Amino acid sequence: MESHFILTGKGAFTSAYEVMNHWGANHCVMTCGHVGHLYLTLASMLRIPVYMHNIGEDRVFRRSAWTSFGTADLEGADFRACANYGPLYSNA
Repeated sequence: MESHFILTGKGAFTSAYEVMNHWGANHCVMTCGHVGHLYLTLASMLRIPVYMHNIGEDRVFRRSAWTSFGTADLEGADFRACANYGPLYSNA
């Protein structure tokens, strides 16, 4: 099975080596088709921040309430919003 990612020349996506260097050992979503933005939306709905993706900003859904946590560093804002609002559900 092949893993595909888009090299953007920015951050973790400057080279194939950098992508693999930034991915954790258990980090992977294998899908068929262009559905990454849907998984990001689901994570947003469940208040699970996503720290590494290369999906265009125009395809990423973020709640308007999250803009108060920052607009320049959107991934950081996701973490701050999720920490503030807490998880949508908990198994504890």
